Formats: sequence, C-alpha cells, structure tokens
Amino acid sequence: MAKKFLIIRFSSIGDIVLTTTVIRCLKKQVHGSEVHFLTKESFKAVLEANPYIDKLHTLKDDLDGMIAALKVEKYDAVIDLHHNLRSLKVKRALGVKAYAFNKLNIEKWLLTAAKINRLPAVHIVDRYLETVSTFGVANDGAGLDYFIPAHQEVPFSHLPASHHMGFIGLVIGAAHATKRLPANRLAQLCSLIDYPIVLLGGKEDREAGEAISAANPVQIYNACGRFTLNESADLVRNARLIISHDTGLMHIAAAFRKPIISLWGNTVPAFGMTPYYGNAQVRSHMFEVTGLRCRPCSKIGYDTCPRGHFKCMNQINLDQVNALAMQWVASKGS
Repeated sequence: MAKKFLIIRFSSIGDIVLTTTVIRCLKKQVHGSEVHFLTKESFKAVLEANPYIDKLHTLKDDLDGMIAALKVEKYDAVIDLHHNLRSLKVKRALGVKAYAFNKLNIEKWLLTAAKINRLPAVHIVDRYLETVSTFGVANDGAGLDYFIPAHQEVPFSHLPASHHMGFIGLVIGAAHATKRLPANRLAQLCSLIDYPIVLLGGKEDREAGEAISAANPVQIYNACGRFTLNESADLVRNARLIISHDTGLMHIAAAFRKPIISLWGNTVPAFGMTPYYGNAQVRSHMFEVTGLRCRPCSKIGYDTCPRGHFKCMNQINLDQVNALAMQWVASKGS
C-alpha cells in the first residue's frame, strides 16, 4: 500500500541537507510512496530541485494557515526531523502517526555543561534514518544529495581567468562567531596558500571577504554575497577542495563528494554532524584543538567566546591546514 509522507525540517541549510538521505531512501524504497517536505520559505532553495520530493511546502509566518493546507493532503505519516514545538503543533493538528528523531538534548547538555560524553558514536544522518526504519527503509550508502537548477549554475566566465584551471573554496562564514576563524586568521591562512582561492559566504560575510581578498586580489576572489545559495553551491561543486567551518556549505560539499578540510571551534565532531559521504571514500580531515576544558561551550555557538581567549580557533595550526591543502591539490583523485 502506497504511503503519503510529510517530512518536517524547518531549518537550517546544513540540517536540511543532512535530511536528504532520508528523502531519497524513503522515496526509492517505499514502493509508490508520495513524499512531501515542510521547511521555512527562506530555505526553499536547498530543496526546490530535489527530484525525490513530490511537493515542497514552505512556511512564512502563518503556521495555522499552513496547517490548514497540510490537512487537505491527508498524510499517512509524518516524519519529524526537527522535533520542536512548532513541529509538534503540526503533528498534533494533522492527527496521523508521527515519527520523530531523538535530538539527544540531555547528552548534548552533559557534554557542553559537564564535559561528560554520553553521545553515541552515530552520525545524525543515521539517527534521522531510524525514524523511517519501521517502513523497511535502510541506508543505501549513497550519502547526501544536493541538486542545482540548471539556470543557477555559474559559468566559469564569471570567475577570474586566474581561477579557471582550478581553485580552493574557502568558506569564511558560519551562523555564529565562535564557529569561525577570526578574519585576521582567515587572512593569514590565505597568505599561506599558494593556489587560487574563492571565498564563500553570504551577504553578511562580504565585508570580511573584501578585506581578506584585498591583500591579493588576483589570487583571492571574494564570492561572498555575490551569488545565490545555489550558485554558491555550484562554486563548491567546481572547487578542487573545500576548507570550511562547521556550517551549511560544508555539508553541501559533502553532498558533492568534495574533499573537505573542516575547522572546528566551539562545536565538536562528537555531536555527530561531520562531513557525511555514505559509503564513498573521500578525503576528509578535521582540525580541532583538543584538551581545552571549556570546549565544547555550546551545541550551537555564541557571538563571542565566553572565556574571551577563543583558543579553540586561535590555536588551530594554520601551517598544517595549508600543508594538507597543498598536498591534496598536488595529488590526483579524492
């Protein structure tokens, strides 16, 4: 019997990308299924070209209006991959069987507050997949998905000629300051790298990108704020490798099976949101400063370091980051 599913994940970019394994596996493995997805309007671009979604619902401000529209769909089941008060309201209103993933909030609190690690060594993708196991859905090992509409691809002519033969994508943004290298350290990293660089980020990162690229505008191209999310994703897809903080473009890079050097500040890989490739063998290396008693200080992040020293980012060895990047650029394959 065919099933009509509603998957819920309101935000944000990286978290939504991490749900794409569930979307694909559910659609392909439950015969005749119809898969709908509910997210915020501001994140529509992440999923608008996904061929495994039959209908994409986007929430602006009117949750009650959205619930009324969803009731008309008559779902068989709701897959709640956000598990917050808003998704609970949707589930209660629809009144059908619902499956929610375990956010492990207690375990995360223990790690951030008491530095006691009781988190399972399980990636969040696999925890998401547990919500659909009752339908016989299993991990297909194909990793994450990201689909870019053809009209949002970036022609190489839009990049400087110096970058046409290859470039490193450096993601300088992140939602919270304690998840990203300070601007002076990003500039220092760029000065070490002897290879064309494209700086990636949103409009909020454009000013920092301009300051960093001003040191060497031929080598460093500031793409921050110049492109849409999907256009930035296309730049990620065409990069030789990606250097990134723990942020959405890192997960998009993993969806494209790009080699990733990730830099971890106040968050830690133990939270289960590292670059995810499924069964694919792709180079990935995580730089983090271990042994700090204050880390992780938050599961999300802060505007400034609570201790004032920001050792988790300031003590990352940039010479080692550069050496690894140059080694990967020099070698062939992933």
